[in-house]
Amino acid sequence: METRRMALIAVLGVILYLIYTAWITDHPAAPAPTSVSAPAAAVPADPTALPVPSVASTDATTGAAPTVAAAPVVSSQTIKVKTDLIDAEFATAGAELRRVELKAFALDKKNPEVKLPLLNDRDGVMFTLQSGLAAVEKPLASGNTVFTTPQTSYEMAAGVDSLDVPFEYVDASGYTLTKTYRFKRGSYQAELIQTISNKTGTALNVSPYARWLRNPVSSEKAQKFISTFLGLGVYEQKPGTAEYRFKKIKLGALDDKPYESKQTGGWLAMIQHYFIAAIIPPADEALTISGKPAGGGNYLSQYLGATKPVADGADASYTTGLYIGPKSQGALDDVAKGLALTEDYGILTPIAKPLFWTMNFFHGLVGNWGWSIILLTLLVKLIFYPLTAAQYKSMAKMKKFTPRIAELKERYADDREKLSKAMMDLYKKEGFNPLAGCWPILVQMPVFFSLYWVLVESVELRQAPFMLWLQDLSAADPFYIMPVLYGASMWLQQRMSGQTATMDPMQAKIMNVMPIAFTGMFLFFPAGLVVYWFVSNVIGIAQQMFITKRIQAADSNRQELKKA
Repeated sequence: METRRMALIAVLGVILYLIYTAWITDHPAAPAPTSVSAPAAAVPADPTALPVPSVASTDATTGAAPTVAAAPVVSSQTIKVKTDLIDAEFATAGAELRRVELKAFALDKKNPEVKLPLLNDRDGVMFTLQSGLAAVEKPLASGNTVFTTPQTSYEMAAGVDSLDVPFEYVDASGYTLTKTYRFKRGSYQAELIQTISNKTGTALNVSPYARWLRNPVSSEKAQKFISTFLGLGVYEQKPGTAEYRFKKIKLGALDDKPYESKQTGGWLAMIQHYFIAAIIPPADEALTISGKPAGGGNYLSQYLGATKPVADGADASYTTGLYIGPKSQGALDDVAKGLALTEDYGILTPIAKPLFWTMNFFHGLVGNWGWSIILLTLLVKLIFYPLTAAQYKSMAKMKKFTPRIAELKERYADDREKLSKAMMDLYKKEGFNPLAGCWPILVQMPVFFSLYWVLVESVELRQAPFMLWLQDLSAADPFYIMPVLYGASMWLQQRMSGQTATMDPMQAKIMNVMPIAFTGMFLFFPAGLVVYWFVSNVIGIAQQMFITKRIQAADSNRQELKKA
């Protein structure tokens, strides 16, 4: 009784969770109006302050609050860059990276030629990379500072392993700023190399910085009943120790509590469904990581390096690592220590990671994620076979003694205590457990939820096709065929088990409704998860028929031996 109640509560919890996530998806908090074309403001002279870009101008010397005046209009060119993996666009104003399309990832299945713009500054999306060098003595440049570059477009040539995209600004006071973006073949990693050549006649105290500016809008369309994280991720140093930890902060939480951490090394990233954009400073650099609202519905996440003097006549160079791409399993740890923690399956990670590794192994054999899920299902059913066998043996005995149970119910109809004792005596005497039918379901629940997060969080399964009408295992079945097949298989299992015959009328009604409830719930689940559960039921039906026949054959043999 208690186990059945637990199973029903678990199902109710899943349904309520899905309703909640669907409501959040359909009724998101409305962001403040965003100006996606506004240039960034200057960096304050104080290198410890977090610059706040706005459509209004900011006092670059004092870091004072912006006025209501509109930002000055600057003549900025768009510079286009092509590598083997990305198409990028820069603005000469601020040498800012404003758009990065990932060639290997379509925005949606319907239009495969339209690639996903992870960084973007149009269609209501604001997600760009800003950078620069801040000097205590004077503002060196701002988002309105126009850099020059030798070409209007760059393309990685065949047989070349890297591509440099240089931007330069020469100031009348005597210093020269150079930003060079270095892209690597076959990698979503890049480097930002910022150099200052000081010929001003005096020393400058300089700090490098790089930051993400974004709003809560993603280029990808959110899927109903699938809740994903969008926000800031940091690898922060634990205070007073040399240890680090991964921390996630939703963008909206920065409105109430801005984030700041002074540390050595680490990284900061903007994380969204399947993808990540990370700024990776040198591991031995003293720095400040921060995040806060930037006005206009935007948020800033910034790294600011330590201030160091650059003597007159000297040059100084600062290199910052970048990663703009998918959260590919097994690849991020090679980019930066701890970056793989962004492949986040939550508290179920200890189960979800082995599930993905197993599926990935099967995928290497069969080349299809749908068949990988089916092979995983077979493996799970094999592991749980002893428990399943015990379940079906108990259910077969219960079905056999259904007439006895009905007789006891009739005899003790007015005395539930005596009925309960008589039933327990029968179970003990005949050696079967009426609750055994629920245990396999409960035991597999962690696998069920872990597989859900594997399908939702693993970019390898994004838009992964199976066969026929199932062309995206990470999205819901477009024709609802698999959920209906699952419901039918669940109903057939119940009829074969005869469980409802031993229940009271109310419990029996609830169990009869369960296939309908699960079918309705699975209408919105990723198709790959429904494939797993349907195949699991089909295998279960086959196992049940096999075990039941063995039990019946054994009973027949015993009867013949008694007669003999």
